[in-house]
Amino acid sequence: MNLSDYKGILVFIEQREGVIQKVSLELLGKGRELADELGVEVTALLLGYDISKHCQEMIHCGADKVVYLEDQALKIYTTEPYAQAMTAAIQTYKPEIVLVGATAIGRDLGPRVSARLEAGLTADCTKLDIGEANHLWMTRPAFGGNIMATIICTEHRPQMSTVRPGVMKVMPRNTARTGEVIPLDYQLVANDLNVEVLEAVREEKQKINIEDADILVSGGRGVGGKENYGGLEALAKQLHGTVSSSRAAVDAGWMSHDRQVGQTGKTVRPDVYFACGISGAIQHVAGMEESEFIIAINKDPGAPVFDVADLGIVGDLHKIVPLLVDEVSVAHNSNNAAN
Repeated sequence: MNLSDYKGILVFIEQREGVIQKVSLELLGKGRELADELGVEVTALLLGYDISKHCQEMIHCGADKVVYLEDQALKIYTTEPYAQAMTAAIQTYKPEIVLVGATAIGRDLGPRVSARLEAGLTADCTKLDIGEANHLWMTRPAFGGNIMATIICTEHRPQMSTVRPGVMKVMPRNTARTGEVIPLDYQLVANDLNVEVLEAVREEKQKINIEDADILVSGGRGVGGKENYGGLEALAKQLHGTVSSSRAAVDAGWMSHDRQVGQTGKTVRPDVYFACGISGAIQHVAGMEESEFIIAINKDPGAPVFDVADLGIVGDLHKIVPLLVDEVSVAHNSNNAAN
């Protein structure tokens, strides 16, 4: 393989029912940063149906060119047509780096495409850098989050990575940016699609997306049990926030996995993060240390969480949280009265 034949960065733009997923915008921002360091272009790959209207927005968010394919078979995600189209795009444009969001779709699509290209893929990355010889350094948690492994691919191209949502920052939108919009010259073959979607049935239950929350009230082992989360719920409600948790609380069955913050959960960047009864293990800190303001509540004055907190409160969270709820309630009532 001649590595010099591959140049540029391709970002897979994930959309669901025509809505661009935030992780794709995060990856466009990171792709732009890496591309500027390498002196190459960023290509956004957009697949779906009735999606060409989003192409210009991808340029505003960091892409130099947008390659898109519209087809009825791409309206609802299924593996085969998406894998065919993405493989064709990579073979045509030969990017040296391919970035995909580590979502349910990305985790299905990325490995399928990498296998067809006989390329490696580093999954669930939390950090991307350009290293020696302009190789992509892909860092991800390993061994249950106990170590961070940095992986490079020196012999094959493209270098492929799936990246966790919430890890990278969205680049500021720039409407002055210009670029190319190119339809992908590829025709899906109906007989090769394997699966036909007859009906899409949506689950009624809505999962909480803690990655989009501005305020998170997070509880750990120190909460003591599922029945004790009422105080955290009350505080989150007063602050118009969301309750999240550490891995210990999820493993204990107190909270669902979709609320877990950390290396084996989700990476979050809220404006305010309350760490209640959380010791501050490195696996948890890695998922919340980019929060704008961190408030830690813990009985142990030596808890590692205080090392990353902007404000630390040493004490029993079961006494402190109700006081906070009362104080916030009084403040709200005062503001309402003044208005």
